[in-house]
Amino acid sequence: MPKDDLVNVEGKISNLSGGGVYSITLENGLEISARLCGKMKRFKIKVVVGDRVTVGVSPYDPTHGLILHRHKF
Repeated sequence: MPKDDLVNVEGKISNLSGGGVYSITLENGLEISARLCGKMKRFKIKVVVGDRVTVGVSPYDPTHGLILHRHKF
């Protein structure tokens, strides 16, 4: 699925699970799991618990996402 088809939502990282999977609490209160996108891995952008991020969520499976952007303070 191309990144253009993903639904972009904002949230805050609440927990780091094993294997590079992050638990993210969205603005509407839902909890989803997400991984880093390829460009964030390529340029070694680090995300820690408490960071605000933009997550691309598939409309077919809204429980998993892809971290697309880390917001600066």
